[in-house]
Amino acid sequence: MIEVIEQSESRIAVRFGGYPIQYVNALRRIAMVEVPIMAIDDVVIYENSSVMHDEILAHRLGLIPLSTPLHRFVRQEECECKSPLGCPRCRVLLYLDVRADEKGRIVTSADIISEDESVKPISDNIPIVTLAKGQGIRFEAYARLGIGKMHAKWQPTTVSIVKEVDSSKDDYILELESVGSLPARDILIEAINILEEKITNLGDSIGGGLRAYADAKPNIG
Repeated sequence: MIEVIEQSESRIAVRFGGYPIQYVNALRRIAMVEVPIMAIDDVVIYENSSVMHDEILAHRLGLIPLSTPLHRFVRQEECECKSPLGCPRCRVLLYLDVRADEKGRIVTSADIISEDESVKPISDNIPIVTLAKGQGIRFEAYARLGIGKMHAKWQPTTVSIVKEVDSSKDDYILELESVGSLPARDILIEAINILEEKITNLGDSIGGGLRAYADAKPNIG
């Protein structure tokens, strides 16, 4: 029995009744480190007269959550373009060009402009750096699909498992909270799809191995 007991755009809680903990934990792991989302991966900085070093600026940009239309893009290593620069199917260009006036200013995620409106910071209020009078920042950044196994910036969610103490059987509640790149429900569905594919591939591999063994057995000895 599977029952959704809480659901919003950013959070979902699902009760798994009678399922082994190994299955629920597999979903937890896959949701965190195998469901892909967009994140800034490469940054070309043309100007940075702020107090923040280029490396720290690039690192901060990579941690800004980006909205992700999951099935519109493919991971760069799977793209037919085979280009280290990527193409519109595997990367999105974002850029920023800001200079502070006499009062100075705070550069935020609202200042980042994306060539694709479907991939942009999930909030306009994420601070990046404070500029003093006359300081400026200008860069281009490239966002790509990735997974949490590669870097924490591609981790779409935090997930926990709670065992219902008053249950007489194996009932577990999986609680998933999205960072905002994908709706919580979509993350869980994608994790289920990935797990099902893994199980199918494992079954095919075992079946193929057993058939090969059966075909070879009469020739042994």
